This record gives sequence, structure tokens and C-alpha cells, in this order.
Amino acid sequence: MVMIIKIGGGKDINVDGVAEDIAGLKEKVIVVHGANYHRDQLMKELGKEKKVLKSVSGYSSVYSDGGAIDSIMMAYSGLRNKRIVEIFQQHGVNAVGLSGIDGRLIRGKRNTGIRIKEGSKQKIVRDFSGKPKEINKELLDLLLENGYTPVLCIPIIDENNFAINSENDDIVNVLKDTMKADTVIQLIEAPGFLENRDDPKSLVKKMSADELKEREAQVDDRMKRKMLSLRKLFESGKCRVLISDGRTEHPVKDALEGKGTVIENGL
Repeated sequence: MVMIIKIGGGKDINVDGVAEDIAGLKEKVIVVHGANYHRDQLMKELGKEKKVLKSVSGYSSVYSDGGAIDSIMMAYSGLRNKRIVEIFQQHGVNAVGLSGIDGRLIRGKRNTGIRIKEGSKQKIVRDFSGKPKEINKELLDLLLENGYTPVLCIPIIDENNFAINSENDDIVNVLKDTMKADTVIQLIEAPGFLENRDDPKSLVKKMSADELKEREAQVDDRMKRKMLSLRKLFESGKCRVLISDGRTEHPVKDALEGKGTVIENGL
């Protein structure tokens, strides 16, 4: 059985602790990581401004022009991916770092456009972003069966072989279906899903998959998109999602012991 571990893109995630925990697991593991903090820092150093679009339906996303894709390649598949692989190797985890364009590992379809509102008018904005559709399962199986731990990140590759940005939550969903994973761990910079995002003590310990639609209506911006992705994660069958604190001494172990938020079908 394969387990998927998603490492958030914040600066305070304890990657050493994640690596140590993975080294002690018997399950095969696929890691998907973010690098929002590193991308934003890099863009500041390069004098570039991050542009966030909000669709008319209320979902936020980063505008991804050619310069943004360059920043993603540098921050995600360059700096962050290779530093994570380095740390994993130091803990005895034989990691292989790949972006979605390597070996056409994560293939997607470019968005036809994002409908946004500017003043009183609506317009369509097109960029280098899209949805993941297929996983190169043969490549992942080759790595997993030979004792390697894949560490994956954006960009992914579109239908015309261009690098595009994509949401990690969507990538995890396609990975889960393709690799038949029954457990998805999401490590974030919070104790888990919070009833009040400003109150760390408002942790929601358990949640049913049926509650996610209601929760989605209660939140906004990036969390709204995350709730939508979580709902889709359960549409294809049985699953267990563990949202837990990635800053602790043993992030993965803590998640598996239920110290964050546990979401399952039919709780």
C-alpha cells in the first residue's frame, strides 16, 4: 500500500522530523511538497510581484505568467525540492526529486481561462496554469519497487508540453486515485483544521467527508479551494485524510496517532 504525504510550503515545516519519521515507516511513500514561502522570497529578491487572482466563484489562485513559471522552477523544483531530497538522504531515505515535467510524470490540461471581476466588469484571464489529469504510474512504480521515495513538485506538463502551474491538492487527488492510496497526510503550519483560524486551540479533531461541503461555505480564499479539493478526494472511494502540524518534532508520527484532524468517509 502507498501513503501520500503532502508537505506544506511554509518556512517552519520540520523536514528533518518528516524524514526521520518516513525512515521508520514500512509503507511505500510518495511525497508532494509546496514552496510558497521560498517562491515569494525569491520573487522579492528578483524584484517581481506576485499577483493573486480571485475567480467570480470565490476561489483564489496565483497568476502564472512566464516569469512566474521561471520562479516556480527555481524555488520549487530547484531550491526546495533538492534541499528536501538532501535532508531525506541524511536520514537514510533514498529520495528522488522530480517535478511534474520530468518524464511527463504529471500531465495536465491548461486552463481555458479564469473568469475574474474587475470593477463592475468580468473578464477572462489566461495564464500558464491548469489541472492535473494523468500520472505516469509506470515511472512511480519503477521507483517505489526499487526502494526509492519520490519527492514531487510543480510545475506539471500540459497537453502541448508546456510547463504549467497547478494546485498541489489537485495533484494529490489524482495521485491518490492512480496509486490507490488509502491514507493522505497533509502537514501544515497549524495543529490541524481550526474552527477559528486565529485560535490554535480550536482544533477540529474529527470530521466526516460529508461535512466538507458545509465547511467550504464557511471559509474563503485559499482555504475555500482546499475544502473543495478535500471533497473531491473522497469522491472516488474510501480514504483517510490526516491534517496535522508539520512543525512538531515528529510530524508524520503525530499525524498517524491522530494528533491533528482526522477526516474519513462515514465517520
